Amino acid sequence: MSLKITLKPNERMIIGTAVVKNGNSTVNLYVENNVPLLREKDILGEADATTVCKRIYFAIQLMYVDSDNISVYQKAYEELTGAVLAAAPSTKDLVGQISEAIAAAKYYPALKLARQLVEYEERVITTAADPA
Repeated sequence: MSLKITLKPNERMIIGTAVVKNGNSTVNLYVENNVPLLREKDILGEADATTVCKRIYFAIQLMYVDSDNISVYQKAYEELTGAVLAAAPSTKDLVGQISEAIAAAKYYPALKLARQLVEYEERVITTAADPA
């Protein structure tokens, strides 16, 4: 059974290791095999990985789409999560869930959890900047 993906005009996505950009009209794609897919809203560019939690998300994203270099990204992930856990022990449960997903090679679910970690980080930063 194939997966139907509808791309909006000019929307980008990653299919496998390729970045695909749609033209000026809506298009339907049918993916008929098991391959990493990320829609534009889920893609984080390296230049946008400006915080520790965003760099964690980016490392997991690379694990998902570039399986040839997974050990490099896992090492970066471990270093980054060590820093996060030292600075914010309250992230322990979420980081643990992410790590479990990675250990099971479930990178897309790990990305979804990492998105929650980024959102948590943003809330903490916002609260620290404006404690009122």
